[in-house]
Amino acid sequence: MVRKVMMAGAVLLATSGCVRTAWNVATLPVKAVGKTADLMTTSPKERDEKYVRKMRKEQEKRDKECRKHPDTCEADGHQGQRLPPGY
Repeated sequence: MVRKVMMAGAVLLATSGCVRTAWNVATLPVKAVGKTADLMTTSPKERDEKYVRKMRKEQEKRDKECRKHPDTCEADGHQGQRLPPGY
C-alpha cells in the first residue's frame, strides 16, 4: 500500500513538469501574436505622448534660436504655438 502511494506521488511529481512545459508551449503562439499586435499598433495615448514630445522639441529649438538671434523673433518671442501649461 505504501509502495502504491509512493509510486503515485512519484508519477505526479514527474508529470507536473511536463504539464507546465506543455502549457507554456501551447500558450506561446498566443502570447507572440499578442505581443506583435501590441508592437504594431499605437494607442491614442501613445500617439498623444509622441505628439507632445515633438511639439516640446520644436518649441525648445525655437526658444534656442530666439536666444541666439532675438532680433529675428516675433514680439512675444515665439513664432509658433506654445504648449499649454501642464503638458
